[in-house]
Amino acid sequence: MGNFVRTAAALAVVSTILAFASQSHATVFAAWQVANVPFGDTLNVRKYPSGGSQKQAAYPNGTVLRMTGRCTGGINLLDIANQPAWKQEQKVRYLWCEIWHDPAQNGNFVTGWAYGKYITPR
Repeated sequence: MGNFVRTAAALAVVSTILAFASQSHATVFAAWQVANVPFGDTLNVRKYPSGGSQKQAAYPNGTVLRMTGRCTGGINLLDIANQPAWKQEQKVRYLWCEIWHDPAQNGNFVTGWAYGKYITPR
């Protein structure tokens, strides 16, 4: 009986955590897209906000990205979303912004970082 109660309690905790985790990601996404990448090139998404960090994936111009809202420098995309697109682009131009993506296209989503010079609000 003791094992049953512990197992039931553990499952309740896990299901609660998963419910909150999925809600937090679903409500934070802002849609931006890849832009301004030179012809024939792609935007590299990195594991950490650095050009020297491991490359996770590469996306061509026009690819819609799911942004978490968080950028280096303390900028949050949701806080600047009411500004004109050109002003939003200007604010993140030299920053790294976090995305939520599936680099292996196998259902395993992870966070990565895109350089602001190559993204624009959608």
